Amino acid sequence: MHIKHSKYKNSGILFELLVRQIASDTLVNIDSKAVKIIKKFFHNNEIAKEYKLYHTVLTAPRLSEGKAETLINTTIDLVKKINKETLLKEKYNLIKEIKKHYNLESFFKAKVNNYKVLASAYTLFEASMENKFIEPKQLVLNKLTLMEHITKKTLIENKENEIEQVLAKEDKNIRLLAYRILIEKFNNKYSSLSARQKHVLKEFINNVSNPEYLKTYINNNFNKVKIELINLVKEIDDKITQIKLNEIITLIKPISAKSSVKDEHLVSLLQYQQLAEEIKTANG
Repeated sequence: MHIKHSKYKNSGILFELLVRQIASDTLVNIDSKAVKIIKKFFHNNEIAKEYKLYHTVLTAPRLSEGKAETLINTTIDLVKKINKETLLKEKYNLIKEIKKHYNLESFFKAKVNNYKVLASAYTLFEASMENKFIEPKQLVLNKLTLMEHITKKTLIENKENEIEQVLAKEDKNIRLLAYRILIEKFNNKYSSLSARQKHVLKEFINNVSNPEYLKTYINNNFNKVKIELINLVKEIDDKITQIKLNEIITLIKPISAKSSVKDEHLVSLLQYQQLAEEIKTANG
């Protein structure tokens, strides 16, 4: 039996595509449904368990071959503890939800970095949950792909694979890669983001599934930019401009304990940071 890879069933790829969608929606000021989808389908369920195993393999630090093999075997053993029937139902509902808000053809057309690693992990995970005989060559090649990714050594003489290994070394976090690509491809309005704005965007993308950390991070930056603007106002001589800026400063408030981080919080923070940069530039 040969296992055919399916992007529709690969929770690692599904998560990365949803993160990309969040970044895309956020940059064009759209309320991203992908945020709600991740919170609903990647939390305290079988998909979340499986995704953690993909994430473990994908973000593993550079290890020796022996330790890399132990990591791979451990994730394969843990997959067996996942309820396959429940997992399939959850994935079916997840795709149904994505289809409700996005065009599936466009959604799955996006290129995913480390696709080969995620696809190889999928094959090994699926094989561990099958009771049928699986083609040994397929399993060996896929395991070697994961070994290469984790050890950062080329175990198979293949030029395409060497290129992927270089990319893997440069872009260890796929969410960071997604953010980079989006920044480069979007229009001039967003291509001129400052270093700190890019950092805020990166943190938003990387921690969308970690709401408490994200809220603390956003609130800290709201406080920083508010203090920064208060100090900058003192350097402005024009009274009318001072009044307008002070009015804006009063609008900068942290996210309340009862509220969750929303796209508009990110957009507002980026705008306040941009305002501070423009004032600095104007003041020379």
